[in-house]
This record gives sequence, C-alpha cells and structure tokens, in this order.
Amino acid sequence: METQLIVVYCICDDLVKVLNACEDKQSLMSNAEILTTMIAAAMFFGGNCEKARKFMLDGKYVKYMLSKSQFNRRIHAIDRHVIETIFYILSKVFVEQETNKEFCVDSFPVPVCDNIRISRCKIYTSEEHRGYISSKKRYFYGIRVHLVTSSTGAPIEILIAPGSYHDCRVFKAFNLDIPEGSVIYGDTAYTDYEYEDLLKDAAGISLVPGRKENSKRPLEPCLEFLRKLKRKIIETAFSEISALLPKSIHAVTAKGFCLKVFMFVLAYSFKCHQVIT
Repeated sequence: METQLIVVYCICDDLVKVLNACEDKQSLMSNAEILTTMIAAAMFFGGNCEKARKFMLDGKYVKYMLSKSQFNRRIHAIDRHVIETIFYILSKVFVEQETNKEFCVDSFPVPVCDNIRISRCKIYTSEEHRGYISSKKRYFYGIRVHLVTSSTGAPIEILIAPGSYHDCRVFKAFNLDIPEGSVIYGDTAYTDYEYEDLLKDAAGISLVPGRKENSKRPLEPCLEFLRKLKRKIIETAFSEISALLPKSIHAVTAKGFCLKVFMFVLAYSFKCHQVIT
C-alpha cells in the first residue's frame, strides 16, 4: 500500500508542477496531497474520504490534514483538466505497452439509486438517466461508464454519459488516440457499417463488433472466436472496477457523483500501471 501511495503522489506532484496548477501560498495541503488522498479513498476505502483522511494523517503521509468540509471544497476547486490529464498520461503508457494494437470497448452501468427511489432522487432528475441492462433484463437509473481498454484491460479512454445513451452513440465521441492499424473489439451494440468504413478510411482503425444472425457483414468464425476471447478481458476489468465501488456512492451533486466514479476508474488505472512497471 505504501509503495502505491508513493507512486500516486509522485505522479500527481509532477503533473501539478508541469501544469502550473494554481495553489494558494497559504494552503496547508498541496493539490498533490489532496489528489493522493482522494485516489487512496477510491483504491482502499470504497470512496470513503473520511477514512482516507484519517489514514493519511495517522500514517504520517501528510503533515497536515484539512477538515472534512475544507477537504471537500478543495477537491472541487481543483481543475477537472488536471485530474483528466493524470488519466491521459497513464493511458499513453498503456498504449505504448500495447504491442499487439488490440483494444476493447464496452460500458457498464453505475446506478445512482434503486428504481423505487427514482422519484426522490435529487442528483439526477431527467428521464435520459433511465437506462436498461440487457444482460440482467432490468432498468436502472444513473450513468454509464464507457471505456476503451488495452488487450490487458488497462483503461485507454473514458466517457461518462447518461444511462439511456446508446453505446454506439457514445463511441462516436471517443478521440481514439491509438496507433494506426489498431483493432477494436466490441459487442453487437457497436454495429454501424457507415461508421466502421469511416473509421477504417480516416484513421486506419478496424472496428470489430459482434454481428446478429441477419447481419449483412457476418464475421468469419475465427474472427468471432477471437472477438469473444478478447471481450473477456474488458469484462474482467469491469469486475475489478466494480469491486472498488461501494454498494452506494455518497454524493450530493451530479458533478460530485461523476467525479467519484471517475476517481474509481483512475484508481484502477494506477493499479494497472503498477502491474506493468
């Protein structure tokens, strides 16, 4: 655990200095210490910032720890660009390690509340956040985390969208900053012949989604077998991320809810980074 925290702090500290993130000279805790505590909460304490605060202070990882309210304000005061850049830097390492140029894309739901409590939900109030989980044949209310991962399950790109948004719709919003000649495996939800051709011609990236029985472009048996084999990797990654998530994510605002979800994915990225290094 200590080694993991040191790696997290070093990366956060170097990045904050490079980006010249503004810090009040009177601040008793640096932005790097704030980010490290938040990531530690996601990695080891199910997103419980209070437990992470006490652990960091009692373990003498920080000289001074802000109060609960002060810590919460500082987290929201940090520019979201700084947090996203940390994820981007880690993803570039994963892309460089991906010698096979094989990637996977999929999404998983993060409910904000049970269906019976939708009428009382204050974080989200729009109908666009009501999504459907086909594998479980049930509806949920919340968001979906869309991920592109490497062949080892390391996160490459992430987008968080309302639960009702179709996977293919969100996939078209990805930057797909991956090498030319790469292959992306997906399920049947990503079938779009026109976009597949556009992606192949413009970026040299092959999208290999699952096909339905009446598909005009059926996959060869060997390619379908390979697609199913690679798909297990991203499903394993989702299982490991879900293991970090608590049964209920405590948040007051939609921004805070998305931030916590993003932190869990970022915490998983750090775990993947320490595995490959």
